[in-house]
Amino acid sequence: MRKNKAISGTDIDEVKRLNAQSGLSYNEAKKMLAKKHGFLVQSHEK
Repeated sequence: MRKNKAISGTDIDEVKRLNAQSGLSYNEAKKMLAKKHGFLVQSHEK
């Protein structure tokens, strides 16, 4: 199997795998904090 690497040598598939395990994204965390502190009204998102 061919490795998916950036020019810098970074293993892109490994980065994606680790990111998937890391929990909330920056935007998800920001939204959660805004809801918790009353800065975000319920939206129509699923």
